[in-house]
Amino acid sequence: MGEASYLSLYRSGRLKERAEAAHALLSPCRLCPRQCAADRLSGSLGFCGLGRQARVASAAPHFGEERPLVGVHGSGTIFFSGCNLGCLFCQNDELSHAREGRDTGPEELARTMLALQDRGCHNLNLVTPTHLVPQILEALVIASGLGLSLPLVYNCGGYERVETLRLLEGVIDIYMPDFKFWDNAWAQRLCGVPDYRERTSEALREMHRQVGDLEIDAHGLAVRGLLVRHLVMPGGIAGSADIFRFLARTLSRDTYVNVMDQYHPCGKAWKEPLLARSLYREEYQSALREARDAGLRRLD
Repeated sequence: MGEASYLSLYRSGRLKERAEAAHALLSPCRLCPRQCAADRLSGSLGFCGLGRQARVASAAPHFGEERPLVGVHGSGTIFFSGCNLGCLFCQNDELSHAREGRDTGPEELARTMLALQDRGCHNLNLVTPTHLVPQILEALVIASGLGLSLPLVYNCGGYERVETLRLLEGVIDIYMPDFKFWDNAWAQRLCGVPDYRERTSEALREMHRQVGDLEIDAHGLAVRGLLVRHLVMPGGIAGSADIFRFLARTLSRDTYVNVMDQYHPCGKAWKEPLLARSLYREEYQSALREARDAGLRRLD
């Protein structure tokens, strides 16, 4: 496995410059497409529910992620609290909405990263990192100086601002975004964002430009590239066929896509009649056919 992307930036001093540039986006906050303009450096809370500090809910080797991330020793997963989307049906509602977890400064976050490396994890998996890019970069500068070398996975909801992603070029090895909805009416109704399709499409184009299709080594481990997640939802409300066509035609037929079948009612899903049931097997099988019909060749 080659060295993690961020190490050359660290040695040149440019990683610290990226962290400083990201911090400038915290006041007023314009890290994500919501651009809520909260003065987070002064302690005001953004839409995400967080201010100056990162908040960590848990950190441990995780074996329930995509196969190319898990390997033998697991993906070193850091679950952050808060979220820039706030989906009605979130399966981690206690983290995204209730913001359970502990405020964590850069030194402690750096130690957490190093502890996962010491446990033999194959990568560092940053879950819901969008609203905490400055804090992550700040900790990464410290951790790099102390020997961190794991590849970084940016595990996000897809609703990203391209300007922020550009600060991560040469930092992130593996992007793992969701593509949740094609129809903005459903995104507005379930997540409160009117432009999910446009912003996510732009974000995935930028991610793919930076890292390309997913590369997997001789041991079956992802080392670099884009891995897209798509959760199939009841009643076809995710617009799966349109999403698959976008991925195949606009990015690459070799885009690695995890078509997920685990939808079940969580969080406040009971408020929406269409979301109040689990996915039917036939709905999932139909989505798989749509992915193949779109021309996608790497399905998980």
